[in-house]
Amino acid sequence: MRTTAELNHLYREAAEQTARGSKSFYFATRFFPPELARSAHAVYWFCRHTDDLVDEAPNVEQGRLEIEAWSELLEDSLRGGETRHPILRLFREAMDRHAIPHEYPRELIAGMRMDLERVRYSTFADLRVFCYRVASVVGLMMSHVIGYRGPALDYAIDLGIAMQLTNILRDVGTDLAMDRIYLPLEELARFGYSEADLRAKKRTPAFEQLMRYQVKRARDYYRRAEPGIPMLEPEGRFAVRVAADVYSEILQRIESSGFDVFDRRAVVPAYRKYWLTARSMAGPAARQSFERLLSWRANA
Repeated sequence: MRTTAELNHLYREAAEQTARGSKSFYFATRFFPPELARSAHAVYWFCRHTDDLVDEAPNVEQGRLEIEAWSELLEDSLRGGETRHPILRLFREAMDRHAIPHEYPRELIAGMRMDLERVRYSTFADLRVFCYRVASVVGLMMSHVIGYRGPALDYAIDLGIAMQLTNILRDVGTDLAMDRIYLPLEELARFGYSEADLRAKKRTPAFEQLMRYQVKRARDYYRRAEPGIPMLEPEGRFAVRVAADVYSEILQRIESSGFDVFDRRAVVPAYRKYWLTARSMAGPAARQSFERLLSWRANA
């Protein structure tokens, strides 16, 4: 049994890991009330660690061993077993507190298995499954943390896919260096752009047409997700709005760079995030969220 001081230390570690792993996500969670932020950081820490087991594995076989061992620890925790692992300890607390379905972390692990076994995707239908497993389920878990009504979860799935497609477009060069290509091969062929062209980092008219098509699809998913944000509970929905706006801005920066995704990584600087936040301010719930952020900055 951990003491309150030990748990508080773990939650601070979860917040630090969140800030280190995703500046955009951490920025958004700063609009949550403290208890929601703690749960959000616990969920993120679990997701980040699960992803790192694959990304940081020296080879595929070691990655398999790591993810299967992690899956066994998760399953034992889900069955009610006592866990000593700090990440699972916090994650299980968040799951219990917010009634997060067990199928979501299992789907995330299934997505990590896909990432080990597949470094190419033939069609968007194949890629969409991957996006659902590694991103949409994160949004579904966060929706349970925040609270929701109506068909909000359907829209959360679309927002997760939009964000993962944004990540894929931003990280084309980084993924290529690891021999991973997430752009559907069928679509490369349709636009007359080969894998050899991609490896040579050719920014041809065909590449620009291909990328414009990818950006349009991501934007379509953002638009489809839009009606779901007002279905989240007021104390958390503004943070999701900020996250969606920041990720949409990443997409805009990819496009305005002329799709220079091979040697640079599109980022949204802090001043721009605050501008996007100010633009989105409307209503008492949003103002309260912004006041929490200002208080947080003052006490940091």
